[in-house]
Amino acid sequence: MSCLQTIADYGLRAIGIGERLLPRDDFTLCQQFTLIGSGMVWNVYFGVLALVFGFCLATLVAVGKASPRAAFRKPSEWFIFVFRGSPLFIQFFFAYFLFLNLKGVYPVFSPFTAAWLGALIVLFLNTAAYSAEIFYGALQSIPKGEVEAADAYGLSGWSRFRRIVWPTMLRLAWPAYTNEAIFLFHATTLVFFSGFPAWQQRGDALYYARYFADKTFNPFIPYPILAMYFILLTLVIIGLFGLVNSRLNRHLPANTRQRLKVRPNLIR
Repeated sequence: MSCLQTIADYGLRAIGIGERLLPRDDFTLCQQFTLIGSGMVWNVYFGVLALVFGFCLATLVAVGKASPRAAFRKPSEWFIFVFRGSPLFIQFFFAYFLFLNLKGVYPVFSPFTAAWLGALIVLFLNTAAYSAEIFYGALQSIPKGEVEAADAYGLSGWSRFRRIVWPTMLRLAWPAYTNEAIFLFHATTLVFFSGFPAWQQRGDALYYARYFADKTFNPFIPYPILAMYFILLTLVIIGLFGLVNSRLNRHLPANTRQRLKVRPNLIR
């Protein structure tokens, strides 16, 4: 079988398109690159959707934590504490069995036991908690002079938040938020190690890398391939977030703009 035929057969296998059966023997390098690459579709799916929805929730939670009203502040603090204080893998584990029990009582929860929805919710809540703490720190670091200037111009409430507070918060938080985005995409590899099953062997990139490592008894080929894909994905994230960072700091002199520095979290 040629490499082009392998790509045609397995390139979209992770989403159910193409050859259904996995190769059983005579594994080629092309097969490993193709199947692991096809699994990256799920990693990107989990990462992008969790990042988008998590960003929105994180903004609300950060504002709630900064609120002087206990009714908003306390729930925000506890939300951040719970999801930052417990390991992500344990969150996957408990969420799956929670949805499984709810499914037995309310059939409407049946889709939540699938990885595409249940695991996505866990990732969304987890990254929202970490991002909210980053945004809260940025809110506390906003120069008082900018807020006072907004008051002097007659801006208050929503107008002040939308035009002054929120853009400044994003500008201050963006470098740290970029690192959180990178870690989120790396954390998607935990999905199929948790309780959420892979339906019809349609797993993510790590799922296929582990399959080849188990079959060939040689982890030094599939896992470096997996690492290469994630390095390329990380470069794409840095590039996209760098463009946003430049946009947020476009009003500042070039020599004073804050540059992105990638500091991956080794332990979470």
